[in-house]
Amino acid sequence: MPLAQPSVSYSFTMRLQVENRFGMFAKVLAAIAKEKGDPGAVDVVRADKLLKIRDLTVNARDDAHAKAIVEAVNRIKGVAVIHVSDRVFLLHLGGKIRIQNKVPLSTRDTLSMAYTPGVARVCLAIHEDERKANTLTIKQNSVAVVSDGTAVLGLGNIGPKAAMPVMEGKAMLFKQFADIDAYPICLATQNVEDIVNAVRWISPGFGAINLEDISAPRCFEIEQRLKAELDIPVFHDDQHGTAVVVLAATINALKIIQKKLNDLRIAIAGAGAAGVAITKMLMAGGARDIIISDRKGTISRQRLPGLDSSKTWLAQNTNPRNVSGSLEEALRGAHLFIGVSGPDIVKAKALGQMAKDRIVFALANPVPEVMPEEAAHYARIIATGRSDYPNQINNALGFPGIFRGALDARATHINEAMKLAAAKAIAGCITDDELSEEYIVPSIFNKNVVPRVARAVEAAAYKTGAAKRRRR
Repeated sequence: MPLAQPSVSYSFTMRLQVENRFGMFAKVLAAIAKEKGDPGAVDVVRADKLLKIRDLTVNARDDAHAKAIVEAVNRIKGVAVIHVSDRVFLLHLGGKIRIQNKVPLSTRDTLSMAYTPGVARVCLAIHEDERKANTLTIKQNSVAVVSDGTAVLGLGNIGPKAAMPVMEGKAMLFKQFADIDAYPICLATQNVEDIVNAVRWISPGFGAINLEDISAPRCFEIEQRLKAELDIPVFHDDQHGTAVVVLAATINALKIIQKKLNDLRIAIAGAGAAGVAITKMLMAGGARDIIISDRKGTISRQRLPGLDSSKTWLAQNTNPRNVSGSLEEALRGAHLFIGVSGPDIVKAKALGQMAKDRIVFALANPVPEVMPEEAAHYARIIATGRSDYPNQINNALGFPGIFRGALDARATHINEAMKLAAAKAIAGCITDDELSEEYIVPSIFNKNVVPRVARAVEAAAYKTGAAKRRRR
């Protein structure tokens, strides 16, 4: 299997003491190249006639690779590694977000208006008409990012404290891309009832709830119960955000191979939160022939009644040809493969059994179901969840604009029409002239994405009656 490429996710800076002789730094770069590291910025800290102190940044594949690079450099005669700093850990020191006042408390007048006694008048106004909380508090632009730490990225059940860096990162994305104030809330419970109660109790201060990294099948019940009990949007991004961006990528991929969604045979690996939501999203978009596989093989009616509620739904509503067997059986004749499961579960040769003009979305992160270098021998279009390959299917293309549109409409919920509108808006950010096999989804730094998605979602909210705010 080809090795993963060096990534900024494993970026470190070495402080080096190097003898001040011609060619010494070239030896350092040669040692890094031999270890297949990726050197970056170089800074001279100080220098004299005998020694130079340099800071050298290097990207590695993983921790073991970083250690091997450092050891290789340290073995060079005349070079000493003084210190190694992990740039990722440095970025997280003290957390990544903070709260900042919108109004400076610099005078007695301002203090009297922002707090007591002036604030009492605002409290009473909201008490008389609770709708005013949407305009007179942070509620109108606030999202709670709620997790119990049971299904974090590719890490699994690592608990609420260890989940905090991810939730902080999610809050950063909300602020950066959609100017939404998001708050990481990690709950020290994995009990469904406790989570539902906790979110219900904190909901008055928020305009929407983003459920994050909660394991299946509990996440389905938690989301459904909260949607029924609250009058603000509740959105499990691992499900619906992923599904929206997958549909957007599929829409554009189909333009290239000149097929329609209802003509496709689709194989999906992974029947967790993302797999179920992607299935429903593709079906809402018109897909008819989808086969989902879990660890035991394809999900078919033959496996009933021994399935949980979400897989029972899949068995009853997908796999129209009732295909049984392994994932390879599902791949046979498929036009599109979507992986939301785990690393290295697909042998590249199995992709050769798919239909012509194969599309492969291998989205497990950081190691996909099949490495793009291997899939390239068989597939016409490849997408991953990684930023170091073309066509990154990234939730950040969806959720900032979806929440921005929902908040702007003061929506009570986020429905299928709003999600479909978001997917089409994302796909539409790439013109027909720009579209290619290596460019089917826009960059998350494309400044058109969030406004277009927000406008589309807001319009769909009004059209479907989900909006409470009067049209502006």
